[in-house]
Amino acid sequence: MSTIALGASRIGYETRIYFRGFDTLFFTFLFPVVMLAIFTSAFSTAGNVGTAADGSGGISVGAYYLPGMLAAGMLLSGLQNLAVDIATEKGDGTLKRLGGTPLSPFSYFMGKIGQVFVTGVLQAALLLAVAHYAFDVALPTEPEKWLTFAWVFVFGVITCAFLGIALSALPRSGKSATAVVIPTVLVLQFISGVYLQFYLLPEWMQNLASLFPLKWMAQGMRGVFLPESFASLEPSGTWDYGLIALNLGIWLVVGLVLSRVTFRWIRKDA
Repeated sequence: MSTIALGASRIGYETRIYFRGFDTLFFTFLFPVVMLAIFTSAFSTAGNVGTAADGSGGISVGAYYLPGMLAAGMLLSGLQNLAVDIATEKGDGTLKRLGGTPLSPFSYFMGKIGQVFVTGVLQAALLLAVAHYAFDVALPTEPEKWLTFAWVFVFGVITCAFLGIALSALPRSGKSATAVVIPTVLVLQFISGVYLQFYLLPEWMQNLASLFPLKWMAQGMRGVFLPESFASLEPSGTWDYGLIALNLGIWLVVGLVLSRVTFRWIRKDA
């Protein structure tokens, strides 16, 4: 089989394995949906977000948190899932066995990234459906909004996938992978406007979050799903789509280079 054909077959295999693991399914696929439901149910009684001084206007809690949960889903499906999964495969000898087969690193990467893309699309569709039908969140009707959603989503998912492959080289064993990866991912979500309203965070924390891709992914999603009036709450007062693309592009290149440089079928210290 050709390299491309092997990679394509790996996408189906990796996707089937993904949906067979309950812990992976819950903590990467369903987790953003669960968190959206919790935040919407817990804080809806406090009223709309972004209301005027007279109490009018604003949007529902569910509508405000939807962009952040979409961005978090991209991070969980890509970075967290692949970092833990590949580190585990190194630890249990799966990668060592694959290294003795005709499977090339390119085909292996293609399978992993394809799986992330497939599950990411399904996860985003589920999130949008739950937000719209369960919590009455109005979705955009303008084609240009969905075009923005498409490029931010594709850019973000691929970037997170490469960063996940690169990060998988850090844990010394499969057992330690969750201890290394999950706290990192959790901190990024809190400082990047996923669980907390980004404009209320201290300036130093906003600046710190700007160094990482999740902040830009969340900002891009806010630009799609929040009213234009909310752009004034961003640090620059605009959605800054050009800056979003630039930062995601930089991280994509960083992730691609690191994943290729650090990836080994067998750990050097094994």
